[in-house]
Amino acid sequence: MSEPANMDRRAFLKTSATVGGGLVLGFSLFGCGPKFDGKTTIKNLRLEKEDLPNNFVPNMWLRINADNTVVIQSASSEMGQGVMTAIPMLVAEELEADMSLVHVEFAPAHNDFANPASGYQITGGSQSIRGFWKPMREAGATAKEMLISAAALLWGVDSVECYAKKGKVIHIPSNKSFTFGQLVEHAAKLKVPENIPLKEPQHFKLIGTPQARLDGPAKINGSAVFGIDVKVPHLLVACVARCPVFGGKLISYDDAKTKQIAGIRHVIVIDSGVAVIADHFWAAKKGRDALTIKWDEGENKVLSSEIIRQKFKLAINDNKSVRDDGDALEALENSKKKISAVFETPFLAHTCMEPMNCTADVHATYCHLWVPTQAQEFAMKAAKDISGLPAEQIQIHTTFLGGGFGRRAEMDFIIEAMQCSNAIQKPVKVIWTREDDVQHDYYRPATYNELTAAVDKDNNAIAWRHDIAGPSILERYVPFAKILLRGKDDTSTEGAANLPYAIPNIAVNYAWVSTAIPVGFWRSVGNSQNGFITECFIDELASLAEQDPLSFRKNLLVGHDRHLAVLDLAASKAGWNMPLPEGHFHGIAVMESFGSYVAQIAEVSIQAHENLPIKVHKVTCAADCGIIVNPDTVEAQLQSAIIFGLTAALTGEISIENGRVMQSNFHDYPQLRIDEVPKIEVHLIKSAEAVGGVGEIGVPAIAPAVANAVFAATGKRVRKLPIRLDELVTV
Repeated sequence: MSEPANMDRRAFLKTSATVGGGLVLGFSLFGCGPKFDGKTTIKNLRLEKEDLPNNFVPNMWLRINADNTVVIQSASSEMGQGVMTAIPMLVAEELEADMSLVHVEFAPAHNDFANPASGYQITGGSQSIRGFWKPMREAGATAKEMLISAAALLWGVDSVECYAKKGKVIHIPSNKSFTFGQLVEHAAKLKVPENIPLKEPQHFKLIGTPQARLDGPAKINGSAVFGIDVKVPHLLVACVARCPVFGGKLISYDDAKTKQIAGIRHVIVIDSGVAVIADHFWAAKKGRDALTIKWDEGENKVLSSEIIRQKFKLAINDNKSVRDDGDALEALENSKKKISAVFETPFLAHTCMEPMNCTADVHATYCHLWVPTQAQEFAMKAAKDISGLPAEQIQIHTTFLGGGFGRRAEMDFIIEAMQCSNAIQKPVKVIWTREDDVQHDYYRPATYNELTAAVDKDNNAIAWRHDIAGPSILERYVPFAKILLRGKDDTSTEGAANLPYAIPNIAVNYAWVSTAIPVGFWRSVGNSQNGFITECFIDELASLAEQDPLSFRKNLLVGHDRHLAVLDLAASKAGWNMPLPEGHFHGIAVMESFGSYVAQIAEVSIQAHENLPIKVHKVTCAADCGIIVNPDTVEAQLQSAIIFGLTAALTGEISIENGRVMQSNFHDYPQLRIDEVPKIEVHLIKSAEAVGGVGEIGVPAIAPAVANAVFAATGKRVRKLPIRLDELVTV
């Protein structure tokens, strides 16, 4: 991204940090920024450092105010994962700040705020803490060094005689102290030092300790601003009618009945369909429902789940090798003791609790977006493309996200709002209904899988072949996809190509099969499908080898200490070899994803004549995430991921008929109810390993753990999701 006009990089970074909150108009945890008059642009809102004498801005990430408050800018979006507490903890640890005086703001949209792990300003791939682990700590350490130097100069002493603690600089011999606020004017005059050493983990005071979430109070008292909450002067609301068939196009529409509804202001055609713009949502919704529309449904109108399945099945052998150890084909051909299986996973929607929305105000000289987005940088690109304006005349105001899961890295809802506003030159908020959300998503890809594995005469695993067929997230240009690949051929093979088991002959192949169904990132990406498939099939291989599933895994994981540690911890805490209540059965799974290791044991029973016949009573989860920043957040994320993945395992399925999605809302795309959620125990391993991801790692292991428990209960195998008792396979 180019630098803002007439401003050098250093000035931009300093003023963006000083002004804060999305370049003046972004949201902080305590509500909106200054009121927007619709005329002011970024350029004339910027303030120079000398205009703010009561602030110390050592870098773009934080400022320290004369009132002792520390304001930290987070470049990562907050979608419930707790990043707006964990990121400040990194800064405060090195700064020696008082966490009770720390505030957080959303950083503006600019590539200088890019996550070092990806090179883009996006939130995804469980990369927030991994990417910002070093730079945020460096920001705090640099500021602390300058504050100590300022205090030493005022006292006329050597800085080695001083240290920082809880928002103060203290002189050791005299026990004199200055608060950070008392030092800001003096520290601001000093040269910014370089290469300040960071703490060793054994000296951490904040990192690794449970901290209350900084965004908690605002979310509890209702002052937190989510995208759907945004209000600006003269705001109108839009609902968009989209073709129900993927790829369909508008032929014509009749809006006579729509215009009779009070509050309707405009009916316009945009790229995705027909937008009805009104004074408020209900009028826009009623107006959309009253439209008479003729669609050209195109060639996809005959598409169905079964047609897609057959397409996958035909393509399964037209594949590309993504892993080839030894000679799996020969080993399987010469094996007398082997097993084969077909596994299938469905398309899945995201169903974020807050439906998609965006508020746009596009004019000839400025453009503002208020949006719950995971991808500020791509939102900026979309804004530039649609408005035709340079970056310095565009502001992206990041709000809180009511769930993300990868869905809010997409640009479709942002483009709709911008096209509506651009057409009428007024601010417009586009709001999706739940039906829009379910039927016009970027879905987790469906896949079709054929697997064969073998053991030798001594029941040692000797061969494994896994053929995958399905669509790829890369079939459309999404820069976000390339970021998350992390050197892999495709996210579709995550959890399959990196199979950790010591099997001498392994072949994994992938057939990229395009469909008309739009696909995108879904929490834990390819690991969610392949974790289910590989961990269920390794259980089947254990049965073939006549071994206990836990022991079989451990024998194949020699040298994989972190896998073994989480397996042992989960087994110990769950009582793997201990008697269970009558009718209860255990299933186990272990997965590495996003640099972290998770083992889960599900305790399950089968209930006759129940709406949800598979009852999961308890999930025991053990995790090694490397160095842990906020254990409360890690535990909460694992719990939420288990519920998310369990919902998909038991009820999640998007089915296609006549080119359209059959599900529409929670009545036919259900989520787990509170009385259906199991008891969840999370046990964290204290580790000095590199920081791992957290937000997605709890998803991959839950479906296979439950499926393997269902086998223990029924003697039949689960090879298709969602788990249905009438689709179990006798082996």
